[in-house]
Amino acid sequence: MAAGIGDNGERGGISAVRRSSCDLPLHYGAAPRWLFSRMVRLAREVSRLIVEFHSPHFLIRRLSDPFWFQAFGCLLGFDWHSSGLTTTVCGALKVALAGTERDLGIFVAGGKGAASRKTPDQIRTYAERFGLGAELAESLVTTSRLVAKVDSAAVQDGFQLYHHTFFFARNGLWCVVQQGMDGCSRYARRYHWCADSAGDFLSDPHTAVCCDRRGGDVLNLAAKESSPCRDSIVKLTTEPDEVLRALKG
Repeated sequence: MAAGIGDNGERGGISAVRRSSCDLPLHYGAAPRWLFSRMVRLAREVSRLIVEFHSPHFLIRRLSDPFWFQAFGCLLGFDWHSSGLTTTVCGALKVALAGTERDLGIFVAGGKGAASRKTPDQIRTYAERFGLGAELAESLVTTSRLVAKVDSAAVQDGFQLYHHTFFFARNGLWCVVQQGMDGCSRYARRYHWCADSAGDFLSDPHTAVCCDRRGGDVLNLAAKESSPCRDSIVKLTTEPDEVLRALKG
């Protein structure tokens, strides 16, 4: 794997996109208000300590690890093995880090449901407010859309995305935590991504896939082995006359 931005924030060579996922039981409802408020306060202080002892890049990279993220949720008090851990932890972090962006250097956009569709606008707002530059903002917006597109279209596993949270730092290091649901199996699947710049999103971008269960047929067009299939799909869509003649036989 090529070098990227390390935990100390130093930029190396060309980076690689890292992706991993885990499966969780799908539960409805919301965390109790008293618990969420405590999670927000604890998340703010823990995040501050991590940044002070390490760096904002260290925290962003850790959030891209599904095991670390799960443990972090338990530390904050949400110790249920549930799909709600994803949305609640991301929501608590977004509230906790609001107003600390200048000091801690971490920005959080997106969220659950309708909030996920506001990710591009929120990224641009951060860029304008903190002088991050329009070029970086548009690059991150493109990355956000590509990550969502890969897990919703290129990876056809039966899970429909409903949550997308985008974490990023001033130098362009980013992490995405997003989640999809399968109403039939009543399971949710969480996807983690991390990279300092957009790399090849369609050549095994993930580092691991961890889950409690397997089932069904999955079409993974993001796998390196799927490159010939992707090329064939593009060719078929650009040569409709040839496809029509072949079908008529």
